[in-house]
Amino acid sequence: MSDNLAPAFTGFRTLPKAQILSLAGADAVAFAQAQFANDVPSLADGHWQWNAWLTAKGRVLSIFQLLRVDPQQLLLVCHDGGAEAMAEQLRRFVFRRKVVITHANELVVNAALEAPSAAHCAELAQLDEAVIELDVGSPALPRTLRISKTASTSDSAAELAWRQTDLRYGLPRLDDAQREQWTPQQLGLDRLNAYSVKKGCYPGQEIVARTHFLGKAKRSLALLECVSFANPGDAVQQAETSIGTVACAAGTLALAVLPLELPEGPLQVNSGIANIQPLLDGLAR
Repeated sequence: MSDNLAPAFTGFRTLPKAQILSLAGADAVAFAQAQFANDVPSLADGHWQWNAWLTAKGRVLSIFQLLRVDPQQLLLVCHDGGAEAMAEQLRRFVFRRKVVITHANELVVNAALEAPSAAHCAELAQLDEAVIELDVGSPALPRTLRISKTASTSDSAAELAWRQTDLRYGLPRLDDAQREQWTPQQLGLDRLNAYSVKKGCYPGQEIVARTHFLGKAKRSLALLECVSFANPGDAVQQAETSIGTVACAAGTLALAVLPLELPEGPLQVNSGIANIQPLLDGLAR
């Protein structure tokens, strides 16, 4: 990676865009299983997974961490916000299920570029000070999240640095304009184990399964390092021809949806060279 990337920060910083959605009640797990793309009942208490909420056409509305705190409580860490709007839409599908959906706006998400003190991989840790700790890194790039009612300091440089580490791991960060644009396969969510092709019905399931089993995915995610800032929606060009689109960006780093079979030759974003970089493994849960 080049020197254009945001410098690493020390200690914990609050992620201002991250919001928490709570699903609580006897039917919380069953409700989540019917709405979201990953297999929620297979998740043990005290563990978390990547998950996604899709449209009926199989396009990604939201990517989030789903925590199974106990048999009747789920927490969703929505890194790009939108928790209140998501709660409002989900409530339309509650019907007679025993589940209460709320935006837990009293909770904040604090992040550090260091190994967790107690959490490991998909196993979360409940710390003494009523803090939930999550391991969101790997030995190559250790990272920790802590959910609590106490905020740390916040600054734009730390937020950019964190967002860039998300992109290095291949975690898409979708702004409003990029929601409902991409399938899970196009966003490379298989790298995060963020959806299931074996579970029962959920919105978009038929399209996801068909794409998987018929091998119709023609595009997926690539990490680009650009000479200038990229923006979601920017075209990725090769030989003056548009071949892909930037799905999300953080400074000079971008995740772009590109053809799986990419011809040789330099890529450009905003008339500047964009080099493909390797994605880091180790974020799947």
